[in-house]
Amino acid sequence: MKTKKVRIAIAGYGNLGKGVELAVRQNEDMELVGVFTRRDPASVKLMTEGVRVYNISDAKNMADQVDVLIICGGSATDLPKQTPELAKYFNVIDSFDTHARIPEHFANVDKAAKENGHIAFISLGWDPGLFSLNRLYAESILPNGKSYTFWGKGVSQGHSDAIRRVKGVKRGIQYTCPVEAAMDAVRSGSQPELTTREKHTRECFVVAEEGADKAAIEAEIKGMKNYFDQYDTTVNFITEEEFDRVHNKMPHGGFVMRSGLTGDGEKTHQMIEYSLKLESNPEFTASVLVCYARAMSRLAAEGQTGCRTAFDIAPAYLSPLSGEELRAQML
Repeated sequence: MKTKKVRIAIAGYGNLGKGVELAVRQNEDMELVGVFTRRDPASVKLMTEGVRVYNISDAKNMADQVDVLIICGGSATDLPKQTPELAKYFNVIDSFDTHARIPEHFANVDKAAKENGHIAFISLGWDPGLFSLNRLYAESILPNGKSYTFWGKGVSQGHSDAIRRVKGVKRGIQYTCPVEAAMDAVRSGSQPELTTREKHTRECFVVAEEGADKAAIEAEIKGMKNYFDQYDTTVNFITEEEFDRVHNKMPHGGFVMRSGLTGDGEKTHQMIEYSLKLESNPEFTASVLVCYARAMSRLAAEGQTGCRTAFDIAPAYLSPLSGEELRAQML
């Protein structure tokens, strides 16, 4: 008997939404059934033949045609409003990544989902998400220890946007880079106390407007509070041609480390390290969201409701393989 495919819809068709569309195509047990956008639907061209684009205001009218809605808005202003609202009509997944506001977001989404008999997953991706899981595993296994997270090398979208707002900047991009010496100190078992400046550097590439004061641009970037003032920052001025040739992707990644001690008396050093090296941050994040859509369809079939995070979802629910297949092939 042919298994029914999980019907996926996307809300928001930027870099992340396009990544979700591509990821759905790689999973044979899923199908894309629609895309919701705030733009004119006629202006949005999808890569998947036969799939329609709708205005976001029409989404609730399609609730019975969608198993999982993956919301691809931004964490600053979109997701705090969109996820609780859309959880009234759909089972929803988002990648909300404002760490300090996750408890508040969880409470709002949980209330909306429970009141309307739906299930919701928030804050999925690689951090928060996969990195969160690895921190939890590591700290549970090695209670006597210290955890470290390093990000990069990769493009920071928020910091890149901040650069582009500086007067005289035509185009700009910023990379967060982990400091190798700091990571080596962690790996040594010395459990160092590291400042913000000691853990990461920031590297900026700027195309300046013609006639702009480059020294002033550099000074403003390096002194920008909450963005660059606490880091060793390098500002490189390049041509637009080089910008287009070299800085046309969105790589990222990072490391989660736990340095711990076991045993009694003369202690034994143990080291846990998990890393990601991503050529495309949005495509990878989208792949995480889509694999969790499979878990969501299974939990919904069990009648579960309310909000969940990566901590609450058993790994077996993510795989297309059965329990028997997982035990035979992966355990």
